[in-house]
This record gives sequence, C-alpha cells and structure tokens, in this order.
Amino acid sequence: MPDAYEVPALKRIHDILDVLAHAQAPVRAAAIAEQTGLSRSTLYLVLDSLERRRWIEKRADGYIIGVTLFELGSAYVRHDQLQEAFRHEAATFVSIHNEVVQLAVLDGAEVVYIAREDAARPVRLVSDLGSRLPAHCCALGKALLASLSDDEVTGLLPKQLAAVTARTLTRRQDLLQALASIRRSGLAQEREEVTAGLACFAAFVGVTVLGKRVAVSTSLPLERLDARREKRMTIAIVEMAHRIGKTL
Repeated sequence: MPDAYEVPALKRIHDILDVLAHAQAPVRAAAIAEQTGLSRSTLYLVLDSLERRRWIEKRADGYIIGVTLFELGSAYVRHDQLQEAFRHEAATFVSIHNEVVQLAVLDGAEVVYIAREDAARPVRLVSDLGSRLPAHCCALGKALLASLSDDEVTGLLPKQLAAVTARTLTRRQDLLQALASIRRSGLAQEREEVTAGLACFAAFVGVTVLGKRVAVSTSLPLERLDARREKRMTIAIVEMAHRIGKTL
C-alpha cells in the first residue's frame, strides 16, 4: 500500500509491537525508541495507551507483549473451529506415533505456525507459534504451495529462493517439479532443508470458511526414521489432513 494511505498511529503501534514480539526479554523504552525511531514524548504516550489496554505489560524496567493481544490473536484459530478440529486429530496422532504435529497457514511466500501438539519426547524444531519460514523450503510450505497453480506460485515467490540449509531447493524449476509430485500424491516432504538431521512430512488440509489456507505436518529426527515408520507416518499425516478438512 502506498505511504499516502498509511495511518501514522497504527504504524507506530505496529512498530512497537513488532519490536516486543521479536524480543527474548522485556525491552526498555530507550531501546524501543532506538529501534522504531519514535520520539520519547510520542513513544511514552503510545506505551501508556497500549499498557492500559493490556496490549503490552510492564516488566521490571521494560515491556513485553500483553495478555490482551494473546486473547485477540487466539481468535484467528478459534472462530472457524480450526483449532478444535486440529487439537482433536493431533492428540490422536501423538498418542499413536509420539511425534509432534504442527498446523500452519500460508501468508504470501511464507508459512506461519499457528498451532502445535507436542510429543512426549523432545525434537529439534524451529516452529514456535507465530514463527515464519519461507514456504519453498519446508514441507508445510510445499503442501500449501501445491494447492495453488504454478502461475500463482511463481507470482508469490521471490525470484531468488533463499537457501536455509545446503539441501534447500533454490531453483524455481526444481520446486515446481516437486509441487507437481505433491499434487499427485497428496504428500509433501523435506529432509534437512530447514534443520540438519530433521525430516518433515505434510499434507494440505484445505481452505477454511474464513479463507485460511492451512496444512498439517509432523517432524522427527532422521535417526528415528526407517522405511516402515516413514510409510506409517506419511499415510497418517495425509489421512489426518483429510479428516480435518472434512470438518471445515
């Protein structure tokens, strides 16, 4: 959107919340001012207003994201019963396979993780809720991209596909070939394209009544994967995606 249509007050709020969302600890006002470029007088007025609405909260001498934003954000997966459907199916999957299950949406050329059901054992993941990954490199992203036409995919992706690891597909033609295979089989997968030693299998769920394009996946270390287990996991993830899709 052109700058002429930018609402300054909303931009200030967004910039502040973006700083807090990416911080690992409370952020002091001075640091927020430095990262956003806001004057101290403007910053303190906005901080006070956000704090009164509990969009942010004061911790020691800094600020963190507040509980009201969590409540508002939770509506993203609550209003179309997506979270309820996912939780039910994911709990069953974890009880059988003891591996994590993740739910993500497509946002432009990236996937955003919006729900996760953890297994009883640790796994090396980068899928914290709200985190993003380039769609071209992860199984969830490939499952979501495969639900689009090649022209739509080409229009979404940057000309240069970034390499997250040495195994990431960076040629558009290679990715389009992979997407064609996913459309035939219903299964997307990747090995070490995002994280060394980790494999991921994913399937497209569908488009919710509110227009969210969603997919589910499971991730596990290659050391826990053999041909028999891979077959069970891939069949299970595709079937789970189909069942969740039917509920939507």
